[in-house]
Amino acid sequence: MIYAAPLLFLGPDEVIEHGALYVEGGRVVATGREEALRARFPEVPVRRFGTYLGPEAANAHTHLDLGPGPTFKGPFMDFVLKAVFPKNAARGVGLAKKAAKIAPQRALGDIAATDVKTLEWWLLEAPFSGVVYWEVLGIGDRAFEERLLADTKALIRRLKRLERPGGPRLGLSPHAPYSLTPRLMKEVVALAREEGLPLQIHAAESPAEAAYFQRREGPITEFHRRKRIPLDLHPVGLSPIQYLAELGVLEARPTLIHGVQVDAADLQLVAEAGVRVVSCPRSNVNLEAGLPPYDLYQARGVPLALGTDSALSAESLDVWDEVRFLIRQGVAAREAIRWALAGHGVLGLDPPAIRPGTPEAELVGW
Repeated sequence: MIYAAPLLFLGPDEVIEHGALYVEGGRVVATGREEALRARFPEVPVRRFGTYLGPEAANAHTHLDLGPGPTFKGPFMDFVLKAVFPKNAARGVGLAKKAAKIAPQRALGDIAATDVKTLEWWLLEAPFSGVVYWEVLGIGDRAFEERLLADTKALIRRLKRLERPGGPRLGLSPHAPYSLTPRLMKEVVALAREEGLPLQIHAAESPAEAAYFQRREGPITEFHRRKRIPLDLHPVGLSPIQYLAELGVLEARPTLIHGVQVDAADLQLVAEAGVRVVSCPRSNVNLEAGLPPYDLYQARGVPLALGTDSALSAESLDVWDEVRFLIRQGVAAREAIRWALAGHGVLGLDPPAIRPGTPEAELVGW
């Protein structure tokens, strides 16, 4: 069989336009332009795909432990209060296993919260590669922070021993700039660096987050006020990215998730720090955050990858659905596909590649 598509990706940065693969005996034998392969193998049938042919993508950000849905649409803080908080009592390994059944990619960056059994399942038996990040958040007094840090350190050191050779890694996720005090954010990041753990941080996701940091207004501010959280915990007048830069967090080169509410100055800081960003476009649109300024990302040379976020805010856990959505929004297919394939690098995995000898079963086409 010859498989052909307008865009054949042999790797994240290896593209053949109007490319094709000759497959025999269940493995790739030859690669090249469709015209050339058809001339070499004139009797072989051709199967054409409409857009893409190449290796599988990685879903660089999701929350399996929130389960398989249903999907919420509405403002970000309504999502937190009406969709996430009601799930917290049931959140854990049971929902993660259900969501895993609808997650087609096998390379994931997953956030786990509240249930240590989710981490144990991931590290011992989950059918994925990538990273499972333990989420840390909470605002309290110094005694609360000391207990949280001590518990997190003990948990990390115990569970690191469960990592399988070649299997998923354990990581840390200090949730977001507004959900930890500056001191706790710095100490969680320091712990990750001390233990050699990958980091993911949700940042600059919603207009509510920008309004909180820049003007101390909006739904996050009101939520803090209702919870009697002091409104002077974080500086006012900075963007979330500027705040992380001033804390020294960007020096640890975390992966930032979302990065919607950013400008050129923010992305210059991100670029200078060598930080990568994972975009979750359908989730961002569903939660009324809009799409990131992809043109600014490209202008500043900030590496992008794609994730779905949870099934509570995206209609599927298939990162190719993110690519198709972006194409409908006017993003060039070549760029959106490259971002989907870049997720492997974000997760510390080798980049995917199609070479002679690659099993036919590893090919993806659509």
